[in-house]
Amino acid sequence: MGCVRPRFNSWQPDKRMEYNIKDRVYGEIEISEPVLVEIINSPSLQRLKKISQAGYFEPYFPGTWHSRFEHSLGVCILLKQYGASIEEQIAGLIHDVSHSAFSHCIDYVLSAGSQKEHYHQDNVFYDYIKKTEIPEILRKYNFDVEYILDESNFPLEEKNLPQLCADRIDYSLRTALVFNEIDSAQFFLDNLYVEDSNWVFKNFESAKKYAELFLKLNENYFAGIHSAIMFCTVGEYLKYALYKGYISEKDLYTDDNSVLLKIDSYLSKDEHLSFLFKKMNNKIKCDNQLDDFDNEIFCKSKIVDPLCCHNREIKLVSQIDSNWKEIVEDCSKPKQYFLKFK
Repeated sequence: MGCVRPRFNSWQPDKRMEYNIKDRVYGEIEISEPVLVEIINSPSLQRLKKISQAGYFEPYFPGTWHSRFEHSLGVCILLKQYGASIEEQIAGLIHDVSHSAFSHCIDYVLSAGSQKEHYHQDNVFYDYIKKTEIPEILRKYNFDVEYILDESNFPLEEKNLPQLCADRIDYSLRTALVFNEIDSAQFFLDNLYVEDSNWVFKNFESAKKYAELFLKLNENYFAGIHSAIMFCTVGEYLKYALYKGYISEKDLYTDDNSVLLKIDSYLSKDEHLSFLFKKMNNKIKCDNQLDDFDNEIFCKSKIVDPLCCHNREIKLVSQIDSNWKEIVEDCSKPKQYFLKFK
């Protein structure tokens, strides 16, 4: 089934021409560019305030909820601070607009998704965003819609793994702060600069420190056992709710709480749904057990190989540290889990 998205015919632009925020990564920020402010205040960006960046992590890591909106704004801010064009800032701001409720959990719900690559959101991005109010806003400020929607035009905003990009830098530093893996992101931001549309660390030491932090985040959160359980159980719950007609695919493009509330009324009437809800909320013990399992699950694994200035040359960390090359090769493969619920 294709992505369904209603048009916002009743939307009216917000008259405020500045947006102020205290961001956990970048501190006090004021955004005054009218096109950015109007996009920020649009329904499509505001919807992201109600979508979890991680998916559904609260049952495993209470108090770590943070939104896709926060990350999207962060990518835009990061690009602005390092001199990216207004077009690239816009691209960063809107890059996650097509995320469904529960973010990458959608790849475990719809057949068009991918457990190993988590590419559903990227695949529907163009068609989805064309049906929102965002193209109208871009045309109002005389921006080329097709140019903005083509991510290949913006190498600072997005690059393939294991390269660095604004998207990757922001979500890694944001995750590290949320999960108390670091106290501040400033060390990494102070040691970054941009050269020839590439993110570069000023020295090998800061690049390696960031790369090791990213590895830790991948092992514990992005592709860790709790992510595997979350993806599996949320996927089962939503897939079953779709099968039973409790929700529609269109509902998945509202927000996390709206989807949960719509299913809630069926919990007392459907024993299997109630069981799946318990699994999803970490009420049933689960182990990774190769010899006896209920579900085989893959998680997209992420790793970075940053550029850095070393002996007056720009090199990858893996070109300086051969061990890192092996880590990159290993961590570029999807993580496989064999989940046994008890």
